[in-house]
Amino acid sequence: MHEVPLLLPRSAFTPRETARAGDVWRLFQDVAVGGSIQAGWPPERYRAEGVSFIVRSMVVRHHRETVYGDALVGETWPSRFRRGMFFQRECRLRGPHGPVASATQHWVHVASDLSLVRASDALTEAFAVEERDPPVELPVFEATPERVGPPLAFDCWHTWMDPLAHVNHPAYVDWCDEALARWLVANGHDAAQVQPVAEAAHYRLGVVAGERVEVTSALVGRTAEGDAVFAHEVEVAGERRAKLTLVRRLAGEDGASALLDLA
Repeated sequence: MHEVPLLLPRSAFTPRETARAGDVWRLFQDVAVGGSIQAGWPPERYRAEGVSFIVRSMVVRHHRETVYGDALVGETWPSRFRRGMFFQRECRLRGPHGPVASATQHWVHVASDLSLVRASDALTEAFAVEERDPPVELPVFEATPERVGPPLAFDCWHTWMDPLAHVNHPAYVDWCDEALARWLVANGHDAAQVQPVAEAAHYRLGVVAGERVEVTSALVGRTAEGDAVFAHEVEVAGERRAKLTLVRRLAGEDGASALLDLA
């Protein structure tokens, strides 16, 4: 296991002075990269060898919200490595008041053209699998009659491109939260009151600069705690690029009652 000291930037915080879900996801990426660096694999070594890891899917549970200035610590360890290509990493984030969030990341090992390729013996040996906490899972929820929200459409910016020349995976969470925020505002609610509970994402293909992106959203369920469950699809020209599930509540209200009443 590796430990990585962290601090969320000021830009990560909402009008409620709490961190956005997408920025917590970015912090988990920093945890993963920090753990890789400590294992002897900094980004420049991947570039020199013409390989990389890309996220295939990820699940996050939020335990408490954090505020600006909290000194955070990330913990990470490999929990599975199959066929030298399919890599599972656990990440945990804690702050001065206890656990903040937990994540299970599924990565795939690829060549420079993003095709699957087996990892070298040196990389496999650097990421020895450890058995610690079980993988993170979404909360169990009961399906409700589906309610479809207004779509969010936009052109992908060139300045959003990451080192692999596609949109970095946490941005998809931002897009889905923005779609939900607009739906809430259209129903007379304050979008800043949304509180993240959990997310899951599965990526099929990356979004790249210049593409026209459409995010569709639907209210599909309710957890035992009363939190609302939303299904989102990210598409380009009718082709699915990613599918996400977001579990949300409203701060300061009775569970997710307002969210469950969205029209």
